Amino acid sequence: MERYPDIEIYLAEADITALDEWLGSRLDAPPLQRRGKRQWRSDGHCQARTIPVMLVENAADGYASLWFDSDATPWPRDIDCARDAARALGCEVRCSLGGWQPGDDPDRFWQVRADGREGAITWPDSGQ
Repeated sequence: MERYPDIEIYLAEADITALDEWLGSRLDAPPLQRRGKRQWRSDGHCQARTIPVMLVENAADGYASLWFDSDATPWPRDIDCARDAARALGCEVRCSLGGWQPGDDPDRFWQVRADGREGAITWPDSGQ
């Protein structure tokens, strides 16, 4: 399975306390710290490597962007992280369909709902 160079997911709800618990359990990360308007940061650890984590509130259509700037996360792909986050945080999570290539539709995303249902959507204007 291909491992992505970084991971980015979009959270419908960004409860900082819940995120801190999840990031602590998956990455041994300390609590997120505010680093500017709508931005939070922390450094987790996995595979003996530091993993910079950044949360940007309301980054896209009211969703928060959660970005892991490393290929050493517990998740090889965005979809793996999205599924784990949706289960652990109990919220809808969106991510890219896969590694983006020129010519790909930039509005196609994968949606994972808190109840486990998932599928491809067009975002924005998915209406789902």
